[in-house]
Amino acid sequence: MRRAAVLGSPIAHSLSPVLHRAAYAAMGLDGWTYDAVECGEDGLSGLLDGLGPEWAGLSLTMPLKRVALGLVDTVSDLAVRVGGANTIVLRDGRRHGDNTDVHGIVTALTEAGVKAPSSALVLGGGATAASALAALAGLGTEQAVLAARTPERAAEAAQVGERFGLAVRVVPLGSATAHLPAELVVSTLPGRAADPFAGPVAASGAALFDVVYAPWPTALAAAVEKAGGTVVGGFAMLLHQAVRQVVLMTGREDVPVEAMRAAGEAELARRS
Repeated sequence: MRRAAVLGSPIAHSLSPVLHRAAYAAMGLDGWTYDAVECGEDGLSGLLDGLGPEWAGLSLTMPLKRVALGLVDTVSDLAVRVGGANTIVLRDGRRHGDNTDVHGIVTALTEAGVKAPSSALVLGGGATAASALAALAGLGTEQAVLAARTPERAAEAAQVGERFGLAVRVVPLGSATAHLPAELVVSTLPGRAADPFAGPVAASGAALFDVVYAPWPTALAAAVEKAGGTVVGGFAMLLHQAVRQVVLMTGREDVPVEAMRAAGEAELARRS
């Protein structure tokens, strides 16, 4: 028997168990289990110390990605440069931290035909924005505008982009539309926070990557789609980062992407 889980707070509505369990079933990993465990920053160290040899890995969501960097034995260069680990692989009594969020964004965008945007406008300045900037750099984007409610707090995300060779300009969120058109708009804003930008972004002709996956579509996504623009939703990112986690935790490359996609879409439809 091997165990894995997603940790975070709140965690009850995480889609990760559906995705990982679908992968295990299709791969014939009958002895593998994957659960959702409520865990805040203060509880991560003790939880890790209490894991037995049956544990293969952990997926981490907010607010654990940064604190995890100091609780692992080894960490990937990518996770260090991005400033957060969303994955801990447990093997031979050691913990290895990694980041699959960047892979998830890159794969979601390329799958939709968004391969090398020359310019980008990123809405929001938190950890997801930092991963998005790293992904954009990996796609070949050279410059981006980062629009955040509090530009001073977005400095860390901007530094991540610059670490990957991206020229990043930080501006107040309220002035974001002044930096359109851009080839790609990335919204890392929660819920309906991006609704006011729907009209201007749709009119600009930009492609859109919106990290929200439920409820879907967002007003922003619906407006861009109606205008004929390319829209990539947060589910695609979640799916592909989970695929990479299954590879890391199982050591197998034959991960059933379409089975995971179907299971996730079915669960989202059930919840809607």
